Amino acid sequence: MKDKAGQIVQMARNNPLKTGGLAAVLLGTGAGRDIAGTALKLGGLAAIAGLGYTAYKNYQAGQAPQRVDPQTAPEILPPPDNSGFSISPSVVRNDFVLVLVRAMIAAARADGHIDESERARIMERVGASGLDSEAEAFLRDELASPVDIDGLVAAARTEEEKVELYTASRLTIEPDSRTERGYLDMLAGRLGLPDALVDHIEATVASAKVPAGSSPSVVDPSII
Repeated sequence: MKDKAGQIVQMARNNPLKTGGLAAVLLGTGAGRDIAGTALKLGGLAAIAGLGYTAYKNYQAGQAPQRVDPQTAPEILPPPDNSGFSISPSVVRNDFVLVLVRAMIAAARADGHIDESERARIMERVGASGLDSEAEAFLRDELASPVDIDGLVAAARTEEEKVELYTASRLTIEPDSRTERGYLDMLAGRLGLPDALVDHIEATVASAKVPAGSSPSVVDPSII
């Protein structure tokens, strides 16, 4: 098991595009809503980083959280290299990209399980994305493995990484049930995120999501 885990981390380090592609596959696989607008155009890891950076910047500026219509929301831009949210190959910690993928899977399983239709939808998107069998096998294993919340929380070393981890989790699901809302609240608490910062993340993500099927575009998994 340890050797297998090491191989997966090596996969992330050797091919961050592949790992970012896994993040893109998981965006839009949950029921209820899909990302839209400029966040959609960013795709995958860039959408997570861009939305997290926007929320964090607004929080630090002392602004009040504000949800807006996804179709008229301000443009979400890739984070600057010096922001702590950068996805530049020279800056990004590729093993943390893997953590974000695992966090998204954990969030998708927050209601206790991923049913067969949701699992099939995820694997269908993997096939359509052009990701190889190594990436597909990783997703299958993760979907079947116990969720390690302690490991996810410990892997977020900086405040920016904690924001990204929560943002990725929130993007993956709509907290329509008490269980899902409880999971996100638990995660925010374990990460030590201030309530005001969580409110900003919630508002920013909500402004980037529309009811599933109402957006004509599809996330391109080749964009991290």
